[in-house]
Amino acid sequence: MTLNQLRYVVEAAAAGSITEAAQRLFITQPSLTAAIHALEEELGIVIFRRTNKGITLTVKGEEFLAYARQLLEQEALIRERYSKRQRKKQLFCVSAQHYSFAVEAFVDLLREYGGAEYEFHMRETETYKILEDVGGFRSEVGVLYLNPYNETIVRRAIEDHGLLFTPLFTARPHVFVSKRNPLAARAMITLPDLAEYPRLSYEQGSHNAFYYAEEIQSTRPVKKDIIVTDRATLFNLLIGLDGYTISSGVINEELNGPEIVARPLAVDDFMEIGYLTRRNIRLSRFGKVYIEKLQQRVSQVTPSE
Repeated sequence: MTLNQLRYVVEAAAAGSITEAAQRLFITQPSLTAAIHALEEELGIVIFRRTNKGITLTVKGEEFLAYARQLLEQEALIRERYSKRQRKKQLFCVSAQHYSFAVEAFVDLLREYGGAEYEFHMRETETYKILEDVGGFRSEVGVLYLNPYNETIVRRAIEDHGLLFTPLFTARPHVFVSKRNPLAARAMITLPDLAEYPRLSYEQGSHNAFYYAEEIQSTRPVKKDIIVTDRATLFNLLIGLDGYTISSGVINEELNGPEIVARPLAVDDFMEIGYLTRRNIRLSRFGKVYIEKLQQRVSQVTPSE
């Protein structure tokens, strides 16, 4: 067993494809396949299941991947401590719903630990893709919410993907609107108040069930619905069309601009926002630090937000 073989397994698991992993590693596909097969033969285990759609980890493969990552992280620490050669790029990935505090924690991590070279991924993406990313080892940490409406379905999906949900904080629903929107002058907004305004929400792709919606109260019928895929578009439309979206109320002026405000929504509902990790898998150094940064950012959240 070599360190290169460990790297091959980690890259193949992240890519979900031998062909793509070989391209990333700048080796031929047959060479990568042979190296992984030799490792499986040596250890007497099957690490990957091969299918027409790519590769997936077996149960033994998931366990082996955890150990491989730990060994590679220790190797990187040894090189950092003793080697005079330039250190390889730092690698880390997070998948999250569209929360400013998750991005702020990511920035905090990079500022403190990014180093001279790094490749960090911050994926603000669809809810089900967050589950797939963390479950498939493409991301180490995921960030999403649970509430009474979606909890049964989403928790089942969390369990099916071998994940663990850890709560960070509970938020009451808020409406995000432009400062120019007449609703911005209200101390509290009701559902009837929203009737004539466009509702903005995030696209959920092929898993577009209401249970995976990023916005609460998503099953409520409205006259005007606008579906978007990214944060910038949502906030531009929110300002330009006097639209609204319903979220946690936690907002950052640097990231979202000074024109957006959050107002409490008068409904009996809540959002339990937390993070996802792989069950029974030790976090890397960056994974641990990112969660620490998340907790620090969350500690700054106040009820007024």
